[in-house]
Amino acid sequence: MPKVGMETLRRRQLIEATIDTIHEVGFASASLQSIARRAGVSPGLVAHYFRDKEGLLEATLRQLAGDLGRGAAQRLAAAASPYERLLAVVDANLEAAQFDRRIATVWLAFWGQVLHSPRLRRVQMVYERRLVSNLRHAFRQLVPGAEAARLAEATAALIDGLWLRATLSVEPPDPDEARATLRRFLNDNLPADAVERRTPARERRRNSG
Repeated sequence: MPKVGMETLRRRQLIEATIDTIHEVGFASASLQSIARRAGVSPGLVAHYFRDKEGLLEATLRQLAGDLGRGAAQRLAAAASPYERLLAVVDANLEAAQFDRRIATVWLAFWGQVLHSPRLRRVQMVYERRLVSNLRHAFRQLVPGAEAARLAEATAALIDGLWLRATLSVEPPDPDEARATLRRFLNDNLPADAVERRTPARERRRNSG
């Protein structure tokens, strides 16, 4: 196997071990030694790829954010209308995988650390900017610019809030209900004259026929 392929595979293996370790023992107890032990490698190899624990944690957060971003990009590419673009962003951020206890525990741990780590905070800020930007782009095709910006910020906050409430609940999270709540918010805040533009033209023609 080419060296570059082995390095990519090894880095992903160590990131997965980091996610599993944080989920099992918590952020503070997730040492390089415990992560390396779970991955079946020496702590020196972890340091070789990531330099230190913060480097490994940053790479892990980047991986989580990157997976989420790629999922959103795939849905956006398939969207056929501005309204579908809004739903693509909502569905990507509130899909069942994002409520999985393993992934949710790690996101929560990172959120608790971003105020103390400039490196983690930068990753979080990139994620938030991408989320708001995707929403604003879709809203701008349905409402005036100032309103698009307001709704994008509100929708992003609601996405984070619904996810946080569901993952902190003692009850099993319900992704379907979270997405339904967001859709009601979108429908309630889009003007009546945007209704026709919610549905792709080809679908309107099919329905009218």
